[in-house]
Amino acid sequence: MAGVTALGNTWPEIFEGLRARRNVTRRMVEWDRFTTLGTKLAAPVPDFTPPAQWTRKQLRGMGRVSQLAVRATEGALERAGLLGDPLLKSGAVGVACGSCVGSTPDVQDFVVMLLHGDSSGLSANSYVRMMPHTAAANISMFFGLRGRIIPTSSACTSGSQAVGYAYEAIKFGKQKAMVAAGAEELCPSEAMAFDVLYATSRQNESPSGTPRPYDRDRDGLVVGEGAGALILEELEHARARGATIYAEVTGFATNSDGVHATKPEESTMRAVMELALADADLPPSAIGYINGHGTATEQGDIAESHATAAVFGSRTPISTQKSYLGHTLGACGALESWFSIEMMNCGWFAPTINLENLDPRCGELDYIVGDGRALDTEHVVSNNFAFGGVNTSLVFSRWKPGAA
Repeated sequence: MAGVTALGNTWPEIFEGLRARRNVTRRMVEWDRFTTLGTKLAAPVPDFTPPAQWTRKQLRGMGRVSQLAVRATEGALERAGLLGDPLLKSGAVGVACGSCVGSTPDVQDFVVMLLHGDSSGLSANSYVRMMPHTAAANISMFFGLRGRIIPTSSACTSGSQAVGYAYEAIKFGKQKAMVAAGAEELCPSEAMAFDVLYATSRQNESPSGTPRPYDRDRDGLVVGEGAGALILEELEHARARGATIYAEVTGFATNSDGVHATKPEESTMRAVMELALADADLPPSAIGYINGHGTATEQGDIAESHATAAVFGSRTPISTQKSYLGHTLGACGALESWFSIEMMNCGWFAPTINLENLDPRCGELDYIVGDGRALDTEHVVSNNFAFGGVNTSLVFSRWKPGAA
């Protein structure tokens, strides 16, 4: 597991940031030129540049979103002991990865062509950088993966669907291993997509005080960027090569609301959690922690928390890392899966920061606040919900050496 985030790129760096309750939201003065954009807040990854050893040939088809995804995958493969392994090019390894959109500077170049007839900004690689499955394709090309490609461009469930579909590809014998990833590059167009719905935070002069998931005084989400990648592998194959196993994916479910593109449905949110638990063959009481979607939007927080409480009851601890990193959109499902596993293994779970006054309209749950919580649990759940009425729920279980 690895990633690129505004809190750091390794778990020790991220853990330190979570412990310090570090909010990375900042005012984007470069967005002042967008006069109708109400929010001027975001959580960008600072100072990211491609590694020096990446060649011009490798980079020419990669926009920023693909660069972030490939870098996260490189770190995860290295940690898994698979970087450079012949297995990668054998056809036994595939990739599931998504983002909300491709690289928007390339989208802009096509828009210039359509509006003004000027195609001078376009090149042979413009579409490759723009296409919805650019991150998945670039991961495949960079590492020579010849297994299946599953593009999971499903807005805020892109990363979590990637983990789930990678799990299913291995579970049903189609691949020995899979890269599961999600990525997003920061773009004011994505902030505007939420801004026109009155769903963005406009605390432009006090960035550290927002977002405020589940809080009475929340005023909307903050967009972020980053990438996360996990390497999933069939158990016996991992054992045979002496791999370090961090956790087991024991349950996954995804469904759709089938009602409205942007208004979440509590009933189908509840159903997806129940389906994931059934897949894991676990009762709700076995789950010791829930990584909530927690966007800090009114409709989202209320529907999600009531659905969660209906399944797990009031005593299950819940928090969200979006209060630190903002909403990383297509990356959040992969990043939050990684964080959930690491927190389960170290026995400490980060609080939701900026949660000072719980919204009384939210469901009754054990919201982790303050300095976090020491918890010893065998199973955790990570939930994500997306525009288009897409819902996901993942169950991760602590790995016990010698387990069947």
